[in-house]
Amino acid sequence: MANLGDWVRIDQRTSGALFDQLRTQIIDGVRDGRLPPGTRLPTVRELAGQLGLAVNTVARAYRELETAGIVETRGRFGTFIARADPADEAMAAAAHTYVSAAKSLGIDKAEALRYVEAAFD
Repeated sequence: MANLGDWVRIDQRTSGALFDQLRTQIIDGVRDGRLPPGTRLPTVRELAGQLGLAVNTVARAYRELETAGIVETRGRFGTFIARADPADEAMAAAAHTYVSAAKSLGIDKAEALRYVEAAFD
């Protein structure tokens, strides 16, 4: 089981929602490899105790992560990091749609990439 209390840091003085800080840090842990697929997360009560948060705060973060496909709940067995990052599938689909649109407009790869870079700026 992952010990999120070792690296998750919640700043209770910020104006941002505490559940969102937790949700974002778990997503970061998935993306940087600290939470590989299949990792069992602490129960809501355990994590709330580790981080000094209300049980409802942790429960909301877990619910939002489950809705986004980042975690999966397996009943009484617990909550686990999902086997695949849903961003991979969503971004691959978006990329294929974008490339198809660019090709249909006669835009080459270099020019299409410039549009993507400009969109990030």
